[in-house]
Amino acid sequence: MAGFIADDTDEVMSEINMVPFIDVMLVLLIVFIITVPVMKHAVNVELPNVSNEKELIKPETLNLSVQADGSYFLGEEKISDDALPARLTAESAKEPQPELHIRGDKEVRYERVAMAMAAAQQAGLKKIGFITEPKR
Repeated sequence: MAGFIADDTDEVMSEINMVPFIDVMLVLLIVFIITVPVMKHAVNVELPNVSNEKELIKPETLNLSVQADGSYFLGEEKISDDALPARLTAESAKEPQPELHIRGDKEVRYERVAMAMAAAQQAGLKKIGFITEPKR
């Protein structure tokens, strides 16, 4: 065959041909040299600083306790059955609306707790929760 010199020894060629790697690296270098100045040409604009986090205003908590004898306590203040709806209506008008936590004594009649829930619903309170103690 023309251009082929046969060696007497059949040795494996262990050298890496570096010419294709050098060609690829030169092409990449030229591409980066051309594209970097193009990326830097931009209009300088001073952007405003803003935050996208919501400002969290925690609503206050309104504690309504129902004693074993059926009497109501709004916070630490004892309140009559007649005054309860008016106070709950006044609290529901606040912005943000407070959360109502009802604490019912385990000996109280369910009717008294249900009356408190109905008064809260009629007053327009949206968030009502029950407070219990974990089993010991």
